[in-house]
Amino acid sequence: MPAIMNPTSSPRSATVARAHSVASPLSLSAALGDQLSTVYALAQSSQHVFGSPLGPFHHEGRPYQLPRFVYFGPHTSDVSVRLAFLGGLDSRDLRPTLALLHLVEGLAREPSIGQSLHLAFYPLVDVLGQLSESPDRDLASAIWGESTAPEIALLSQDARHRSYHGFVRVESAPTDDVVTLRLRGPRIHSPGTELITSEETEPFAVRWEAWSEKAATTGPLALGDDLPFQPFELTLLVPFNWKLETYRAAVATILRRFIVRYRGFLAYGQHL
Repeated sequence: MPAIMNPTSSPRSATVARAHSVASPLSLSAALGDQLSTVYALAQSSQHVFGSPLGPFHHEGRPYQLPRFVYFGPHTSDVSVRLAFLGGLDSRDLRPTLALLHLVEGLAREPSIGQSLHLAFYPLVDVLGQLSESPDRDLASAIWGESTAPEIALLSQDARHRSYHGFVRVESAPTDDVVTLRLRGPRIHSPGTELITSEETEPFAVRWEAWSEKAATTGPLALGDDLPFQPFELTLLVPFNWKLETYRAAVATILRRFIVRYRGFLAYGQHL
């Protein structure tokens, strides 16, 4: 792969088809190659989406880079809100990676979705695991700022430099049949200013986890005082046993609507 080397359930009755035949790792790797090629090709001709690998970091004397795509929406400026999207924290599961790449593809084709926003996508965090250089790591529960994993150390450095206002993580849930949405970080207490609602998750059944304002001990929020302000963290936990098409559609649909809602939320805030 050259790009890598250099609660409660929703009351809605909508049903999402289950997938009892999970795609093989080989088929997912092939899909990853195809999806990366498509996104890189779109980025080459896009005025808003750019392929900008993060790195390098070094492992056993060899350089590696984290795949990164950066989206600058129309009317984006130096003071625009910055969000980071993370996937591929477990190299054994490429579904989050493919889902985020699908979302980036959609932004490249319809860039007005996130106007005035600065979005950074890290679709495959566990680079060494994917290359079988360091398998069976648990980067999803890594403590940013303290982890010895070079990818997490690089992301921690980038987070301090970029000062993201929020982080969005896509992961798989091993045993479930609904999407779980988990929010952490400082809560906005103004009425009608929820970051995401059931309107953004239709037609997928969703379990909402209570917003936790406790100090985070894992993930990017663990950087704490190293950041100029407290960002939020939104995690989508998608059933592992869903077919790739369903998984990818759920992530792209929910996050696309979240981006639109967040853009509107910012516009609303400017008029308060």
